[in-house]
Amino acid sequence: MLSLVVLISGSGSNLQAIIDAIDDNQLDAEIVAVISNRPDAYGLTRARQHGIHAISLDHKQFESRDQFDQQLQQQIDQLQPDIIVLAGYMRILSSHFIEHFFPRILNIHPSLLPKYQGLHTHQRALDNNDSEHGVSIHVVTPELDAGPVIIQGRFPVEASDDSNSLQQKAHKLEHRMYPLVLQWIAQQRLRLTNNSVLFDNEIITQPLFFNDSVDAP
Repeated sequence: MLSLVVLISGSGSNLQAIIDAIDDNQLDAEIVAVISNRPDAYGLTRARQHGIHAISLDHKQFESRDQFDQQLQQQIDQLQPDIIVLAGYMRILSSHFIEHFFPRILNIHPSLLPKYQGLHTHQRALDNNDSEHGVSIHVVTPELDAGPVIIQGRFPVEASDDSNSLQQKAHKLEHRMYPLVLQWIAQQRLRLTNNSVLFDNEIITQPLFFNDSVDAP
């Protein structure tokens, strides 16, 4: 069974999708802990409601990013998860932290990477009059949102869309894609190595395409 630590900063909707997939026997995994850098994050409540170890590690109580990340690293080392899942975690991780756990950190990003790394992705897609937008799941590397992309889901940008509606569309994809990718890892269909990402024993050179109707590349 795949063991997960989930890092959050907010409401934890992707966390809930992962919990639901586990409860529905669609994901052969266990969340050993949920850690938030914000003590008031609702995702901690979600975790406690499901009997999951919930840890609040307030970044404001640390003098530097490195000190916070060092404490976070120690917490995760004690838990020994197979995968660290970033699910709405709104802090940039230090290079030392990422290198310590590489390639076992995954992130879900609301854009079709390499487009729109960083924040405000939905508004940037609108400002550039993009015809499509989407979501990417990637391996985390020290360079922000630049790690190998595993899979992308796409949807059209309609004339009536604003940043809120694009966010809602993105969330619907995220909540299906994250549990699927984690299940692939649990099944050993998807393997993360120091040099490459393999799906069904073939190196991924282009992101897999999430087909919303069949949940397959």
